[in-house]
Amino acid sequence: MVFQFENLDSKTRQFMLQEVDLDIANGNLYMSKRFNSVGSAAYPELLREAVREQNEVWLTAQLQQRGCMKSQEERQTKKGISYVKVPVTAAETLSDGEFNRFYIRGVCARAVAEGKTEVEIYRAKAVSQPRAESQMLVGQHKSAVGLLDDLRNSPGTDTVLGLPPGPNSGLSVRLI
Repeated sequence: MVFQFENLDSKTRQFMLQEVDLDIANGNLYMSKRFNSVGSAAYPELLREAVREQNEVWLTAQLQQRGCMKSQEERQTKKGISYVKVPVTAAETLSDGEFNRFYIRGVCARAVAEGKTEVEIYRAKAVSQPRAESQMLVGQHKSAVGLLDDLRNSPGTDTVLGLPPGPNSGLSVRLI
């Protein structure tokens, strides 16, 4: 399923791009440990293009077609280090999560610029088994400034405010 980003228009995309560029300039852009050297080099510009004119589906396809992900990764076991296959869904999980994070940041920055104080959480992508904690967040309002600051300060990691609530949650925000 594809995300249904309710406020993904040229105005929100401008704010998203500013947020991507801010992370790049500050050295805070999340770089997956599952990227190979091709992925590490290509990702920043691919993300910028996805934000400018494309979407998370395009970003996934580009990462896959260009061979940006490692085929194996190290895993620490009781017996030492072993190598396991990187999940075939790694590019999609990364693309969905990071595009959504920058979308949320863009919506929050736009809300602030338009004098709005809050954004609303909604299910932007259908999931087969929604988590209970995700369901409880749907319909809640969050401070646009607070959420924006939280996401800026927590690249690629769990956030203090819990949004988005982990990979594959399908939750995002909209202007209210």
